[in-house]
Amino acid sequence: MMDLKKLNDIANRMVAPGKGILAADESTGSIAKRLDSISTPNTEENRRDYREMMFSAKEAMSNYISGVILFDETIRQKAKDGTPLVEMIARTGAVPGIKLDKGPKPLPFAPGEVITEGLDGLPARVEEYVKLGAGFAKWRAVIDIGKHIPTYNCINANTMTLARYAAICQEGGLVPIVEPEVLMDGDHDIDTCMRITEWVLKEQFHQLHYAGVKLEGMILKPNMVIAGKKAARQASPEEVAEKTLIVLKRCVPAAVPGIAFLSGGQSSLDATRHLHLMNAAGPLPWRLTYSYGRALQADALKTWGGKPGNLAAGQKAFAHRARMNALATGGKWSDKAEAA
Repeated sequence: MMDLKKLNDIANRMVAPGKGILAADESTGSIAKRLDSISTPNTEENRRDYREMMFSAKEAMSNYISGVILFDETIRQKAKDGTPLVEMIARTGAVPGIKLDKGPKPLPFAPGEVITEGLDGLPARVEEYVKLGAGFAKWRAVIDIGKHIPTYNCINANTMTLARYAAICQEGGLVPIVEPEVLMDGDHDIDTCMRITEWVLKEQFHQLHYAGVKLEGMILKPNMVIAGKKAARQASPEEVAEKTLIVLKRCVPAAVPGIAFLSGGQSSLDATRHLHLMNAAGPLPWRLTYSYGRALQADALKTWGGKPGNLAAGQKAFAHRARMNALATGGKWSDKAEAA
């Protein structure tokens, strides 16, 4: 039987004031690109060392990180000293989580569109991950903007799948992070992104309702409303913040404890600035925080460079980026703080 109070408690911990979620759930293939960028072989040991570098960064983890999304390999790994990485994370006060989806696959009869798979056997996997120490889960759906896309078929299929995943998680004892991501890869303007994001989020909450998902026991992880990377005109940070808040207020019920944005290909600085501007515009019905991968890790990865001697410097870079985003959750970030 679902324990909604427990789920709500975990969800509130995940969006605690001044903290956010570290997305460290890159697949073995995805993390290869990051390790390649620092000329480090993509071995299990190097993947573990990289993630352990962050998880053992006491200042960042204890003060600014509320949860960590893990990949299947990582939730089973042990640190160099034999401590399970899940235990290392939990000791800092952060909640360990797990990526549950199996990635996007082509959607039949829908050129250029994908559906995220992974529902088969999901209840058993949820049960196993709860035993391994997970308190929450993540599932990402991908909606692309292009000529004649997205279609209702794609949006319906992905939001329905996200809702089924969320219901299975709650029934099994995990807080679901619901992540319908409208990509910023195209040449579309910000108003197109705004229209599509509103469409996706409205459909998402319809499907969550139909699936019986309790909003108090989930976290939303949406994209920000932003122009495509190839757009002729890039919107100002103020416009991004304003239009993102308009869409969220139209679509997200106040019962949702918090919204943890994905960075979605933004630069580290842009992701922080946009989050700050939204929180500075408060008060808001829900807590707005971050669930960043690259935007939290990029500086630390570059500084660490795969070298044991750079561990402390890598952790310092990670702590700085985490602190800047923590300030942004309270609308207290500034260029001055960034420079310091």
